Amino acid sequence: MLKANAQPLLPAYLVTGVDALKRRRVLERLEQRVGASGDLSLNMEKFSGEAAEGDQIVNACNTLPLASDLRLVLVEAADKLKAPEREAIIDYLKAPNDSTVLCLVCNGLQKNTRLYKAVAALGKQAVILCDPPKRKDLPTQVRAMATGKGITLTPAAAQALVDRVGENTVALDAQLQKLALAHMGTDPVNENEVTSQVAATAEMKPWDFTDAFAQRNVRKCLLVRSRLEGTSPYALLGMCVTRVRELIIARSLLDRGQIGALATVLHQPAWRVRNHAMWARGFSKEELRRALVSARDAERDMKSGTDPESAFQAWWLGAISR
Repeated sequence: MLKANAQPLLPAYLVTGVDALKRRRVLERLEQRVGASGDLSLNMEKFSGEAAEGDQIVNACNTLPLASDLRLVLVEAADKLKAPEREAIIDYLKAPNDSTVLCLVCNGLQKNTRLYKAVAALGKQAVILCDPPKRKDLPTQVRAMATGKGITLTPAAAQALVDRVGENTVALDAQLQKLALAHMGTDPVNENEVTSQVAATAEMKPWDFTDAFAQRNVRKCLLVRSRLEGTSPYALLGMCVTRVRELIIARSLLDRGQIGALATVLHQPAWRVRNHAMWARGFSKEELRRALVSARDAERDMKSGTDPESAFQAWWLGAISR
């Protein structure tokens, strides 16, 4: 990925993927390598794919560098280029200027598009994927990122940071820098430091609540619910009941040694139920049965004058508290 002292730079790169921190670091390394041959401020042009014309980009690529061996032409939001502008760049890439590095940056570009194929044809390193880490892997990555800031995080602190900030790696990196500046001593940053210094800004989804419910994580349920103010307790109750029924089936299959059939039984893709066995082991059959029965009573109370939010909270707390 554009490592220092690596092979010569290609005439064009496609930096694609939604991980903004990875994209930023790739661009920083590219700018460093191009800038090593001369003054980058005199030899760099930037365009936006939403507004730029193909001829403008091609003309910039064909311009000779000034007091340098290389020029850098950067096109942000390259996936927003209109068809005629893409075709102009595709034609240019058939015989690119060897003194210019063209960098196309975007959140995503399909592999079957002509522009993707035109860049990929330049070499194995021409397409740089910046795919985000999976949510479950983010706490581990956050702890690794923290070492670059001169601090360490406890596992609970890393999880708390992800819960509060979300999956945006640029935002996570900024909050780690903030924690590093405020942290005193050599002990790891703990969960209390994260919750006291980092504002909760991550967007939460209803399934974040049902996942926390299945984990029997009361604290996380409270956190997620506080940030789902626009979601009705009736909707969440229905989703939780669905999850309880899924866990009852998973528990039954576990007891029969047939958990491998869970995705087929539930008519769900395997990734959708990958954690169900682990969650089901955290409940007894009787606890799941009681949760299902008490959900009926909670819904009746919610529709009979009891404050819906209070009735819902009393139900889920009773269902997952040990």
